[in-house]
Amino acid sequence: MYNLLKGKKGIIFGALDENSIAWKVAERAHEEGATFVLTNAPIAMRMGEIKNLAEKTGSEIIPADATSMEDLENLVEKSMEILGGKIDFVLHSIGMSINVRKGNHYTNSNYDFTHKGFDVSALSFHRVMNVLYNKKAMSNWGSIVALTYMAAQRVFPDYNDMADNKAYLESIARSFGYYFGRDYKVRVNTISQSPTQTRAGSGVKGFTGFLNYAEKMSPLGNASALECADYTITMFSDLTKMVTLQNLMHDGGFSNMGISDVIMDDFIDITEE
Repeated sequence: MYNLLKGKKGIIFGALDENSIAWKVAERAHEEGATFVLTNAPIAMRMGEIKNLAEKTGSEIIPADATSMEDLENLVEKSMEILGGKIDFVLHSIGMSINVRKGNHYTNSNYDFTHKGFDVSALSFHRVMNVLYNKKAMSNWGSIVALTYMAAQRVFPDYNDMADNKAYLESIARSFGYYFGRDYKVRVNTISQSPTQTRAGSGVKGFTGFLNYAEKMSPLGNASALECADYTITMFSDLTKMVTLQNLMHDGGFSNMGISDVIMDDFIDITEE
């Protein structure tokens, strides 16, 4: 450990179980010397194991619905009380698509479900930053990170309306990030992670095949949840003070690939047969 976050205070959204990226970030932040508050929606907390993580990291839990301004205001105020000052880092690791869960095809969406997924997955990020900004809750040179996926830029059919949510999430990071940087020297970035075997990710149709495809396409292979956590820690640290408004690819090189030898070999074998 390098004490990269020694003395820093934060809020981590979205830790559900030990497979989630937010869980790994919390573990690594604790190891690097940070103190933080854990938060998730009340229903997600009932489904997950967040109390075990809180005990392991010496953290307090504040339930909050990220679509509720009242809940978010309470979260930020109480976090500052518990942590004894302003916030140095925030992780937004929230995503949900009811259309995906229900098996609704993108061309036949239930728009009530679409709206709910957009509210939870993307608009919540604007709400979180709204509260942090207007309460002047972030320390100068603080860092806000949201997790995304490159379906925001390219077509992955079974990712469904989550692709739209991630595209909006990334736009919010740039737009709100400008004001946070200008006014408070706070940086805002998104990390575009490899497909990862989390509870949310595995809900996507054909996820295992998709995971295997990305592994074969990427020169370094897929980045794990722990490796994503390590990268996130560097974004929270003072080593990346001048990085903001970026969508940072953390995918083993997948995002710059057209085709790989391994994938091409599969097609050649099929043709020759």
